[in-house]
Amino acid sequence: MDARKESPASATSPPVIHPAVVPLSFLLGTWRGQGEGGFPTINSFSYGEELIFSHSPNKPVIGYTQKTWKLSSGEPMHGESGYWRPKRDGTIEVVIAQSNGLVEVQKGIYSFEENVIQLQSEMVGNASKVKEIRRCFQLVDGVLCYDVQMATNTVTLQPHLKATLKKL
Repeated sequence: MDARKESPASATSPPVIHPAVVPLSFLLGTWRGQGEGGFPTINSFSYGEELIFSHSPNKPVIGYTQKTWKLSSGEPMHGESGYWRPKRDGTIEVVIAQSNGLVEVQKGIYSFEENVIQLQSEMVGNASKVKEIRRCFQLVDGVLCYDVQMATNTVTLQPHLKATLKKL
């Protein structure tokens, strides 16, 4: 099949980062590093992680994939994927499907000046125990740091995950 027939715009114009994505374009690419997790109901653990943020030219969305593995063995632990939709007014909508069947719909805000993204769950689906999830991402001296807080039906909002990742 001729690719130009599938996407005529790509043959006539160069790819362009959508204006809504530009403030978060620092995320685009592959990030890798390590994190640690815990929660009052589970044992603490460490993990390796890779995040990939991708962008389809001229579309107001960022694709997101994440995978983690045990540091000791390389055995897969968790994965999730979804889409981030930044708005020009500094708000953002995020949908994430996790490998354990949980689905998140989040809304939040971002600061271009501070390279910070704060997300709060609007809905956590297919979860019998998880009631709320908050995520905060920040770029500090070229390192992407994040933390995740979680609440369940028996535990109030608590730290759950944190990691630091470097761009490859």
